[in-house]
Parts: sequence; C-alpha cells; structure tokens
Amino acid sequence: MSSTPVSVSGLTLRIGSATDVGRVRGHNEDNLVADGAVFAVADGMGGHAAGEVASAIVVDSLRALAGRAVLVRDDVVTALADANEQILRSVARHPEQTGMGTTAAGLAVVSAGGSTHWAVFNVGDSRVYRYVDGRLRSVTVDHSEVRELVDAGLITEAEAARHPLRNVVTRSLGADSMPAVDLWVFPPQVGERFLICSDGLNGELSDDHIAALLGEHEDPHDAAVALVDAAVEAGGRDNVTVVVVALDGRDDDADGADDVDTAPRSEVTRSTP
Repeated sequence: MSSTPVSVSGLTLRIGSATDVGRVRGHNEDNLVADGAVFAVADGMGGHAAGEVASAIVVDSLRALAGRAVLVRDDVVTALADANEQILRSVARHPEQTGMGTTAAGLAVVSAGGSTHWAVFNVGDSRVYRYVDGRLRSVTVDHSEVRELVDAGLITEAEAARHPLRNVVTRSLGADSMPAVDLWVFPPQVGERFLICSDGLNGELSDDHIAALLGEHEDPHDAAVALVDAAVEAGGRDNVTVVVVALDGRDDDADGADDVDTAPRSEVTRSTP
C-alpha cells in the first residue's frame, strides 16, 4: 500500500506508520498519531495495561490539535502539559495505575516567524530522526540514564546499547511536576524525511541499518513496515512503533521565511493545581 500525498500548511507530505507488539511483550503499550499537522509516537510504561493508557492519553491530546488551521510551538507544549495532567487524574481515579507514564516524541507543522516550520519535540527516549541525502541523524536527544553516561564520557555508544540501565528514562509524562519538553524549530527542506520511533526500533537496529532501510524504501508506508519487521526479526524484545514523514514539495508562498530563532531549547510548562 503506497502513501497518498496530503497538503499540510503548504507542504506536500506522504506519511506511513506501523507498529508491532514484538516477540516478548504481552501487549502493545505504544501509541501513535499521524493526523493533520501532528505526527508522534508515545511509548507507555507501567505494566498492568497502564502504559498503554498513558500513551493513549498523550496521542489523543496531540490529535486534538489536528483540526486547527494554524499551530504554533506553544500549542504542542500545552497539549503535552494537558496530557500530563490527564495522566495524573487517571491515576487518582484508578490507584492500580500508579507509576504509569509515557515518553512522547514527534514532529508538528507550525507557524514561526510568519512562515511554515517544523517543530520537533521529545520527552523521554523515543526519537525523531532526520534523513536527507542518504544521511541519517537523530534530531532529538534521549532523556535516559545511558545518554547521560555517554555524554559524561563514562561509557561508549556501543556500551550504551547493552548497558543494564539502557531502558531507564530520566524524563517522562505522568510525573507530578511537568518535565521539560525539548523543542527544535527549523524550516522545511524538500526531499527530507523524518522517522519517529519508540526505542523498540533503535534498541534492535543500529543507525546504519535504519538508514539502509530508509534508503531502500522510498515510500513512507513501505519504509515503516520494513523497519518494524526488521526490528521484530532482530529480536523484538520491546514494542516497536514507527512513523515516517516525507516532504515532497511546498507551495511557492511557503518559501519566503522570515528570520526566526530555531535553536534547540527546553520548554518548561508548569502544571496548575
């Protein structure tokens, strides 16, 4: 099944997605949204069916942005803060859900500086990659114990892949105090593709393997299915969820971007009682 082009705020996009429970887990705690101008993956945690409750709350909160004619980056941060509050309220009503939480990572089409931009966001260790001209790089930075150890020079990237703390996140939604949301805003480039994934993908496949599969499958749907299948075949020790977004073109009036601050940042939105 090929991906059908859609127009979003002057951008011509093709989108594909896939998910699989994997070979070990009893149920799928991942959720995804690919609707309107918002594309995201949430990886729930907590067990006893609570992880999928938390991740569903996040994607539903982000999906509520889909019908808006114009989005700005603060809308995304607000939606994540609202999701955090909803998770806490759900736990208060259902004590058996205590400890549930979720990551969130994604891509949104927003207005910034008077023109169309991407906003990439993440909380936790789900990732957003950018693939262009045959090269893959992670836009997001994992909020995890092993990432902090790598950044401190205490372990290598290879050691991080098999470290016993590799699944321990340092930020997640569902916390009593709303965690900081990392956010990057930058202009679109025709021909680029984005891969949004839970760590069930990059936990099984190296970045080189991921890049090779993206290079083999130009269609986003085919690429998403191939990536998930490869992760399951490689071990499937976790749920695997993928969204692939390809930018095929943009309207003429979307080309002239005003200057805008596009530096990476952490947005902190505090919960209100």
